[in-house]
Amino acid sequence: MLKLKEKNLLLIFTRNPELGKCKTRLAATIGDSAALEIYQFLLQHTVTITKNLNVQKEVHYSVKIREDDLWNSEIYSKQQQAGNDLGQRMEHAFDAGFENGYQNIIIIGSDMYDLSQKDIENAFLELESHEYVVGPAKDGGYYLFGMKSLNSQVFKNKVWGTDTVLRDTLKNIQKEDVKLLEERNDIDYYEDIKDIAIFQKFIS
Repeated sequence: MLKLKEKNLLLIFTRNPELGKCKTRLAATIGDSAALEIYQFLLQHTVTITKNLNVQKEVHYSVKIREDDLWNSEIYSKQQQAGNDLGQRMEHAFDAGFENGYQNIIIIGSDMYDLSQKDIENAFLELESHEYVVGPAKDGGYYLFGMKSLNSQVFKNKVWGTDTVLRDTLKNIQKEDVKLLEERNDIDYYEDIKDIAIFQKFIS
């Protein structure tokens, strides 16, 4: 029987934290510096909830792989995203994972505060008995997506970053065995954080 680490892979997609280049929709309201601080805080949260998971973990960088950053290379394998849009980049990462022999692959972003280690463990558990797991985000996208074999259709003909992504993705797999997880709050706009206590120090 394969060990969990040998069959389960977590893909973490991340943007390099640079001033003026991350959380731009949030920055439009609170400014570039505060947006960068919040993004760095969210990155650290993602490390905290993933570092102890008993699965293989890959961090996929948007621009450039950083060796000495908060992602410990003894815990996370570091990869470069490849493709012209988010769909191509995710498809490439899943394809490589299945080529490397993993049986259950889940992808998350690196900026979800409303996500815990237990949530991700539960998603892998659900993927044992379902073909797909999907974590719907309140903004019409998804915060987590997992599957057992490559389905390229879920990454094609999507307007990434809009409220149609979840709907269009679920259409692609409507005849499949899908487990929908709890809806969670994504952080893209000021409205997403203004009432959450932990973020007040960044915006007050």
